[in-house]
Amino acid sequence: MKTTAEKIKSMKGKEKIAMLTGYDYFTSKIEDESGIDIILIGDSLGMVILGYDNTLSVTMEDMLRHTSAVARGTKNALIVADMPVGTFDSNEDAALNAEALMKVGADAVKIENRPEIARFLVDNNIPVMGHIGLTPQTKEFKVQGKDEKTANEILELAKQCDEAGCFSLVLECVPRDLAKKITDTIKIPTIGIGAGPDCDGQVLVCNDMLGLYDKLSPKFAKRYVDLGIEMKKAFENYIKEVKEKNFPEDRHSFH
Repeated sequence: MKTTAEKIKSMKGKEKIAMLTGYDYFTSKIEDESGIDIILIGDSLGMVILGYDNTLSVTMEDMLRHTSAVARGTKNALIVADMPVGTFDSNEDAALNAEALMKVGADAVKIENRPEIARFLVDNNIPVMGHIGLTPQTKEFKVQGKDEKTANEILELAKQCDEAGCFSLVLECVPRDLAKKITDTIKIPTIGIGAGPDCDGQVLVCNDMLGLYDKLSPKFAKRYVDLGIEMKKAFENYIKEVKEKNFPEDRHSFH
């Protein structure tokens, strides 16, 4: 059965939420068949798929292409698409771009830091996942909220996202105690990434947990397998067999 934003919202306090990023048809198909709750087409695709140094070069065209690919491979999981930097600077731009993502298969959109924009989208029947803490479009890559002042600012922003009608909230790279306080304070589920085990759910970049990205190795990104190593071995074996005239064999040929 297709997962909805309302179902995710109702899971708070009852069942942990599992979310992974996905950027293509085949990976998302496998994630979906494995039972993942949410597939996020993150603007992290700029780094792990397109080879940029950060997420700031990702365009709406990129997001539309990858969202449509994920949608073709997904039957059950909730599909959430990131709004790239510069695409939700005003209510009008946010609505136009969010609707474009929904048309190609997104079930909801994710925006960083802007509860007032989230409220406008929710009021126009577009489900919104919030994102605070370390927000790659605006913050440098370090833990946020380590002092009392910034911790209080993040807590207040979480409350505003809740009040704005977001159905869930990503907490990225914040201290565990702060993440627990936010989780216990707001009504919507929190989904942590580098925010400790007390959040209502967790998200990882699939390329990190599969060992398919080596430029950055965050402390919070557990590697479950080293597919990059296995891929390199396969490529080296293929090259060796071609050079030594061992591939293709007769059984790989037509007669």
